[in-house]
Amino acid sequence: MFKKFDKAAQRRKRQLRGRQTIKGTKERPRLNVFRSLSNIYAQIINDETGETLASASSIDKGHKLECGGNIAAAKTVGALVAERALAKGVTKVVFDRGGYIYHGRVAALAAAAREAGLDF
Repeated sequence: MFKKFDKAAQRRKRQLRGRQTIKGTKERPRLNVFRSLSNIYAQIINDETGETLASASSIDKGHKLECGGNIAAAKTVGALVAERALAKGVTKVVFDRGGYIYHGRVAALAAAAREAGLDF
């Protein structure tokens, strides 16, 4: 038998429910997180203009990570996206966990971004 809702559909519902309240502005853009089984991605987005201000992922060249889908990779991506955002003049953001539980890789990325200088 098929499940009525699969995991991806349930995450998408949580993600859309969060987007009703989380909006990125010019003063406080949105720090969005997407994680797959093998990699993790982060973007800083101004929703008013639909512009991506900074982004980082575990597949960016120059990282030399053994695995892109672990907590160490999430910490690296969090620090890198914060560094790129600070270079663009962004210091305050709104965190969008993308429907994922705030645990593990998502929490590690957020903690690394905070340590690197982002305020949220």
